[in-house]
Amino acid sequence: MWLIVGLGNPGGSYARNRHNIGYMAADEIVRRHCFSSWRSKYQGQVSEGSIAGEKVLVLKPETYMNLSGQSVAAAARFHKIANANVIVLHDELDLPPAKVRVKKGGGAGGHNGLKSIDAHLGNDYWRVRLGIGHPGDKALVTHWVLGDFTKADQDWIEPLFDALAKELPLLFQGNENGFMTKLAQAVPSAPKPKKPEPTGGP
Repeated sequence: MWLIVGLGNPGGSYARNRHNIGYMAADEIVRRHCFSSWRSKYQGQVSEGSIAGEKVLVLKPETYMNLSGQSVAAAARFHKIANANVIVLHDELDLPPAKVRVKKGGGAGGHNGLKSIDAHLGNDYWRVRLGIGHPGDKALVTHWVLGDFTKADQDWIEPLFDALAKELPLLFQGNENGFMTKLAQAVPSAPKPKKPEPTGGP
């Protein structure tokens, strides 16, 4: 069995935040593969189904980001899911928007959700790092991650989620490079921020 975790914060005010891209990706996986309706369990929302013959539990922790590990560990323990079969989808400041990287293990990189999971589960699980870009100034990071995606972002978000949900069997096979390649082929580059127009004057 596989446990796919989408990280985010619960509540409507956070729903479209960049920090909630993991939640959004989890929703698309459940929708595309016709999983069960969401229900409350393990301090989160869970949905079950199968993908390419593999049993899959999708979890959205509702503990708020910095306590995500409590929910993830509870689900993994109950279903006896090894860390090698845990995939965490999360936002990544250090990747440009629309870029995706997959790795097993490693540090939390300052991400509070990963820090919590590391503390409760260990760090030898799969991380799918979904790029949201960096605002360019450390002082602006909190405002950036808790800010909403723009309308223009939908041009890359929708094909990204579609490809991610479709190509998950590659991750189950341990083919992370093939998975990243398929997503890169499917997703257009995010638009670069427009430079400010010069103001009037001679």
